[in-house]
Amino acid sequence: MLKFSANLSLLFTELDLIDRFKAAKDCGFEAVEIQFPYALSAEQIQQQLITNQLELVLFNVAADDLLQGGEGLACVPEKQALFKQALAQCKAYAEILQPEAINILPGQCKNPARRQAYRETFKSNLSLALASFSPLGIKTVFEAINVMDMPDFIIHNGQQMLEIMRQMNHPMLLMQYDIYHMHKMNEDVVAFLAQYSDKIGHIQFADDPGRAQPGSGSIDFKAIFSQIEKSGYRGWTGAEYNPSEDTLQSLDWFQRSLAD
Repeated sequence: MLKFSANLSLLFTELDLIDRFKAAKDCGFEAVEIQFPYALSAEQIQQQLITNQLELVLFNVAADDLLQGGEGLACVPEKQALFKQALAQCKAYAEILQPEAINILPGQCKNPARRQAYRETFKSNLSLALASFSPLGIKTVFEAINVMDMPDFIIHNGQQMLEIMRQMNHPMLLMQYDIYHMHKMNEDVVAFLAQYSDKIGHIQFADDPGRAQPGSGSIDFKAIFSQIEKSGYRGWTGAEYNPSEDTLQSLDWFQRSLAD
């Protein structure tokens, strides 16, 4: 049976972040993830996890201006000092919250001539992240984002993620595989999951088009969820979508999974 986590950055946004933990638990989730948890203190989050008997499975290192259309943080050579500050902040949270994985968003390169330098900076920053989180028993993951939503993102398909992993060659470095983004890149998601499940540290999903809940677009989630279940992947599968209505009305797919 698949283990689904609720992404509290996109789900239950009808509520303040601190109230989304209880909402997720009330709907039947046993685990949550947060893109950027830093609006709350680690102690506040820890209390919510204890009160609601939830596991926090993943959150991200801060990404500077990435979600506002900027280049982000982890790949920009001129921002390495800022990345170290963000890494220290994330590590302080990780030491208290003990997630299964920390995600590093690579970022964008607006100047094609500098793309290789940005990739090298990203790998250097990944090494710093691995040195921070591996001693805590926490996986470091990174993800590819499609070029329709972020045209200048430096990693945008599964093969590029595999190449970074090959170059880094570290047992605690794994992919965060986002089904929405890779479907948008015309990747054969089922085939990729079948072949590379052992290299995936976390899975996220949304339907395409629209990035809303399963059933709102064209992705065959029955086939994909079946493949995840058949594969060697034993981690959490994160619901990271924008509900087309309010969150409760978007959870038919999850209620069906609980009934199976």
